[in-house]
Amino acid sequence: MIWRKSNPSGYENTDTGEDFRQSENTRILAMLAQDYLKERKAKRRWGIFFKSLVIVGVGYALFAYFESGPGVIPDKHTALVELEGVIGPDSNSAWVINRSLADAFEAENSAGVVLQINSPGGTPVQAAQINEEIIRLKSLYPDKPFYVSIVDICASGGYYVAVAADRIFAHPSSIVGSIGVLMGGFGFVEAMDKLGIERRLITAGENKAILDPFSPSKQMDVEHARAMLAEVHGQFVTAVKSGRGDRLKNDPQIFSGLFWSGSSAMELGLIDQFGSSQGIARDIIGAEKMVNYTFKSSFLDELAERTGTSIASTFMENMLRMR
Repeated sequence: MIWRKSNPSGYENTDTGEDFRQSENTRILAMLAQDYLKERKAKRRWGIFFKSLVIVGVGYALFAYFESGPGVIPDKHTALVELEGVIGPDSNSAWVINRSLADAFEAENSAGVVLQINSPGGTPVQAAQINEEIIRLKSLYPDKPFYVSIVDICASGGYYVAVAADRIFAHPSSIVGSIGVLMGGFGFVEAMDKLGIERRLITAGENKAILDPFSPSKQMDVEHARAMLAEVHGQFVTAVKSGRGDRLKNDPQIFSGLFWSGSSAMELGLIDQFGSSQGIARDIIGAEKMVNYTFKSSFLDELAERTGTSIASTFMENMLRMR
């Protein structure tokens, strides 16, 4: 910087242009440094993101390897599938049970398949779809016997599934039967009248509000529902007769919706023998070793479902930070 004497009172700076250039250079360098740091941070975030993807992918593959089911079983064995609880779209769905049964039948070294049932029933559609899939699998693998083992209860939709078996086994104290169809509901008309509540219902279609619990019951609605239930019941009865054949006793009470103990069920022809899954494997199929093919939702499935959301969230978060 150059200073010169301009008057007797002092000196003045004659290099103001150079000072301006130096401050401007400093500002530009600072901006470049900030941009460089931002770029480094962005690259680091992307690196973390893709490394996370790799880790998730490797973890998923490892988990899939160890949780993919029984895999190839080298020894002769009995394939077991469990149907535990209510049959429905949310639990024990036809998709889950049929997938398990397919794996059990397709297994190279399975000598036979046992479906162990402990179910009070469920939706007729899901039960019918399982019944139909069993029939299909039996036709594809005629050399593999298929048995049902009843534990505590096999009623309604559970029995709908069971009748597709070559033989049905149960305990003398098991509960078997309930071959019927029901539709339940409530009526709140009188309660609404007592409370002074007015029902306001607008429909398009004269029967859209059929069996509305807040409206008086109509005879035509009840008759329509009964006709529909009778149709579904007829399908159930047909499946039972087709599966059990001449083993069924000629007793109309069988299709009345009643249920019986295992001992009485044998007298009526609803089951064939007393026994358990282990006994079937050992004494009937002749392959005491049992392998469970029941598909169960695992941590891997939940992880796979949640990972998609997590990856999307992480991606958007990184994108927003990089702006």
